[in-house]
Amino acid sequence: MSKKLRIALQMDPLQGINVHGDSTFVLGLGAQELGHTLYGYQPKDMFWQNGRVVARAQEVIFRREAGNHFTIVGDRILNMNQDVDVILLRQDPPFDMGYITNTHLLDQVDGPTIINNPMGVRNAPEKLLMLRWPDLLPPTLIAYDARDITDFTKQYGTVVAKKLYGNAGRDVFRFALTELDELLNLAKAHLEKTGEPVLLQPFLPEIAQGDKRIILFDGNPVGVMQRMPKAGEFRANLALGASAHKCELTPRDKEICSTIAPTLRDMGLYFAGIDVIGNHLIEINVTSPTGLQGINNLYDLKGDARMEMLFWKGLA
Repeated sequence: MSKKLRIALQMDPLQGINVHGDSTFVLGLGAQELGHTLYGYQPKDMFWQNGRVVARAQEVIFRREAGNHFTIVGDRILNMNQDVDVILLRQDPPFDMGYITNTHLLDQVDGPTIINNPMGVRNAPEKLLMLRWPDLLPPTLIAYDARDITDFTKQYGTVVAKKLYGNAGRDVFRFALTELDELLNLAKAHLEKTGEPVLLQPFLPEIAQGDKRIILFDGNPVGVMQRMPKAGEFRANLALGASAHKCELTPRDKEICSTIAPTLRDMGLYFAGIDVIGNHLIEINVTSPTGLQGINNLYDLKGDARMEMLFWKGLA
């Protein structure tokens, strides 16, 4: 990638960056190493006026110093059609109406490469995109009605319930059949508050061996780690204390990746992180996938082998 790029990072506040784990941060560091210019802004800083999408941004320099990890070079008003070459859509969910509205504004940007494509992101809620491939999933129910939830729970005994638009392992719960009333109360309260159903799957004993986070760039698996839940926890999110371990892709993992790859490419979902438990696809993360720094550290990746360098190389 010989051209020097102007890169806009649509992200959460710079002050909250975790220099040791944030994938957006390491993508920025890699871009700087290649000589590119970084601009940071939050979704609330972008607006549409008279046919233009504009962002109040800050030119920023990153460095790996916790608590002193960025310098603001200066404020910038960016015409997103003319003043940037790449936009990284990287703010965390919730995937709410504000998030969706932001993707519609980004739809009006014509010129820069946007990763991930806002229309693709909007059409790919992370616990719903996977429904296109039921054969890759464990038994799954998405329902509003207490009767359907009751029947599913009675069939499988112990289930995992998820709110559809959470992240980082939040709003994920395990219920035994003896706790059915608690599950129904959760589903009822969630429906009354948001109008949304809940997602149920059987509790998979394979989680005792962890889950896999597989990173895909342009549909191709480029990195993987096994995440082991901490003692007493069934969720394998690193943010909840899980530990990362080296592993290899199994034939089933490769089958899952190759099956979903054409759709990811067609939807412009260049950067995805999928979660696999045993032989089952559990989730496809496309809003702000994480795991780059964890894989770099786990496999001691250096130079051009680092995940962020593979990311930028893939865009060349």
